[in-house]
Amino acid sequence: MRLNAYVMEVVESTSRSLKVALIALRHPILVHWSGLMTDSLSSRTRIPRGMFRGTTSLTPLSLVVYKECAVSPFTLLVGRLSMGAREFHDGAQDGLEALEPLDPEQIESFDGLLTAMRKTAFGGRNLGEAYEVLWAMIEDPDCFVVLTLSGAMTIAKMGKIISSMIDHGMVQCVVSTGALIAHGLTESVGKTHYRHHSSMSDEELFKKGYNRVYDTLEMESNLNYVEHVVSLTMKRMNQDQPLSSETLTRELGKTLAEEYDGAGILKSAYVKKVPVFIPAFTDSEMGLDLGTWAMSRELDRARAQLNGEGDLEVLRAIQRSYPSFNPYLDLNSYASHVISAKRRGIFTIGGGVPRNWSQQVGPYIEICNTRLGLNVQPPRFQYGVRICPEPDYWGGLSGCTYQEGISWGKFVPPKDGGRFAEVLSDATVVWPLLMVGLLERMKAKGTSRT
Repeated sequence: MRLNAYVMEVVESTSRSLKVALIALRHPILVHWSGLMTDSLSSRTRIPRGMFRGTTSLTPLSLVVYKECAVSPFTLLVGRLSMGAREFHDGAQDGLEALEPLDPEQIESFDGLLTAMRKTAFGGRNLGEAYEVLWAMIEDPDCFVVLTLSGAMTIAKMGKIISSMIDHGMVQCVVSTGALIAHGLTESVGKTHYRHHSSMSDEELFKKGYNRVYDTLEMESNLNYVEHVVSLTMKRMNQDQPLSSETLTRELGKTLAEEYDGAGILKSAYVKKVPVFIPAFTDSEMGLDLGTWAMSRELDRARAQLNGEGDLEVLRAIQRSYPSFNPYLDLNSYASHVISAKRRGIFTIGGGVPRNWSQQVGPYIEICNTRLGLNVQPPRFQYGVRICPEPDYWGGLSGCTYQEGISWGKFVPPKDGGRFAEVLSDATVVWPLLMVGLLERMKAKGTSRT
């Protein structure tokens, strides 16, 4: 027979009786045995009897059966425990929520589908719950909603979903990777992305100026045209003004609104006065565009001074010229927006730097209080929805749960009103469903924050 070991504490003992507490369980079991014992407990003793009374830490029992036992001074070895008699409850009497079959013949809209999915299970329920939390933060007039974006969502043709969320007042702030915004710019100025054909090797793609992102291609010529738009914008701006991603994206949005037809993320953000932040700005095409623009101003002077030396020396010389870019302008501007809000919500696609940068404002203010002697209420997010296939057990920030974030002071605990949902899925699969459902519900209810 397989024996399970538990640490025991002797509570009471006589020559014929032993009462012990099993410490290994959550709540100790008191076990009483009355039978033949040897005088010495230092040697393991076989116990002939097998029926003991007590309770377990998992299920209250009137009777615990041990088929065979052995006692030593420190360890009680017991056999399998009987689960005992069960009570047969109906879930309703314990206040449990009843699930409902999803009837496709009763579904007439995306809103109806997502609402019904909340009454199902597994990933479907997660998506349905995410829909309700998203709606709650959008419908709340006092909630400042931050949209964080990572991954190649614009190359994946999700750009109009983003601009539509801005246009309909669903979000009041955008925090993104620079690459996502840059690839969205190519779309905003009328350029095209193409589907990759598996017959074309990556070597061939490189020679033809096709940059592959999994199954989709970004033309290098598209990115060169984006550089033209960035340069056009920079020439209009005050060169003595310190730059931040917020100021540059706003000015790029102005260029799009004045010079180009069609939808665009930065165009919508400019029109709706929604700030756009790019925390890792230099890790993007736009960051490289701004860097080369700054170097171009010194190119002729460097060539003249070096008088025929090689281009490597020219490059080293012009690299000393760089834009006046201050990322702390972004940090403090974003913190000011979030602090000023009555309530806060965050909708995250993917994870990465945009997610962590957006969520760290609570700890940032807490650090200011601790180290600077201030007394400012640290802002916490009351609502949160995350769409990302990353699980939490890899240890990365992209997969970090909202529950874990509570320990960092980033979120309002559920017991205090926090509402959160997480969907471990490819955003290109579920985000469009959520968006169409939200638009349907907004139209039906006449809700708008525009």
